[in-house]
Amino acid sequence: MGSKLVVLALVTLLGAYYVYTPLPDAMGERWKVMVVDACFRSLEHLAELTELIGLKHYMEMMMVITAAEMVAPASDENVTVTDTAFGNVPVRVYEPTSRTQELRRAIIYMHGGGWCLGSAKMHPYDVMSRRSTAELNAVIVSVEYRLAPQHHFPDQFDDVYSVAKFFLRPEVLAQYSVNPDRIAISGDSAGGNLAAAVVQQMQEDPEVQVDIKIQALIYPALQTIDFNTPSYQQNEHMPILPRSLMVRFWSEYFSRDKHLLETMMSNNHTTLESRRLTDFVNWSVLLPEKFKKDYKYALPGNANPELSTNVPGIFDPRAAPLLVADDKLRSLPQAYIVTCEYDVLRDDGAMYAARLRRVGVQVTHKHYEESFHGALMFVTWPTDFAIGQKMMVNYIDWLRNNL
Repeated sequence: MGSKLVVLALVTLLGAYYVYTPLPDAMGERWKVMVVDACFRSLEHLAELTELIGLKHYMEMMMVITAAEMVAPASDENVTVTDTAFGNVPVRVYEPTSRTQELRRAIIYMHGGGWCLGSAKMHPYDVMSRRSTAELNAVIVSVEYRLAPQHHFPDQFDDVYSVAKFFLRPEVLAQYSVNPDRIAISGDSAGGNLAAAVVQQMQEDPEVQVDIKIQALIYPALQTIDFNTPSYQQNEHMPILPRSLMVRFWSEYFSRDKHLLETMMSNNHTTLESRRLTDFVNWSVLLPEKFKKDYKYALPGNANPELSTNVPGIFDPRAAPLLVADDKLRSLPQAYIVTCEYDVLRDDGAMYAARLRRVGVQVTHKHYEESFHGALMFVTWPTDFAIGQKMMVNYIDWLRNNL
């Protein structure tokens, strides 16, 4: 009996040691964050092992997160949910069940997941889309774009762009009773990246005859120049999205090449040619003082000059929307940009907000001091966070007032 108690005590201590991660005092619901992070880390360790022994690619193993959250398209008395395709790209469409003469708002939504994970069919996205549809009398088009490592840039962008163009056809808008003057493009994390890129490219596309009214970008990834911004340094080992995982997501977006990953991880992936882009992401100029703290700005190092040839999309604005000149930003629609203090991507969103404001675009920058990356995904039991619920309420309220 005594030996069993000793073993139980040891197992409990080891479990507590594994789960415990020092977190900032200002972060909300820290113990819950620790438990979620321990689950993520366990899966990451398993993914590393399966990749090491050649069973599965790392990201294929990480897709367990996505598979566990998938839900079927279930309609109810308020919302009709349909899985269909716009062109060749799968989408999940949410429509208000009630029929009125009034034309509706519409939101084209891109899910997050580092261009490697995630799905429009995941439970948290389903919850958010249902609430948005019911509360805003809006049609939500949630895009099921292709993912790495099977597909690389520009496939993900091409999918979401083709869906947006398809939906904006006059006959399609009429089919869904959508007001062409009240359309938003939105997304979180990698989806925020895709949303920003789609909005930019539509300004240049003569075939697009409908103006997007607003863009809503939730903790977006926006630049490939500098992976040592203050937020990347401050939150290098933060739960959910540490620097190493975010850089791997970027690397996988472009290629399976391990050398690219190593080069990006050391922040030595820029070329002499790409140095002309550094002003667009110069955080020493663009960030507020409270984000800079005591970090020192340094230009990213130079890599093999063949990098831009071998990985031609790495500095393409369709992949990195911050890497465009100011004249490409002036005509963009009003923006809602969410950032979180404990997120490596905090500075990407803050710099984009600063650059948009500088050229006269109206911006609402909502910064959550107590939050971490991905909080909006944690709105369902048993990982229901107060900050996730707050973020969703604020997001829908902003859409209600501006769309």
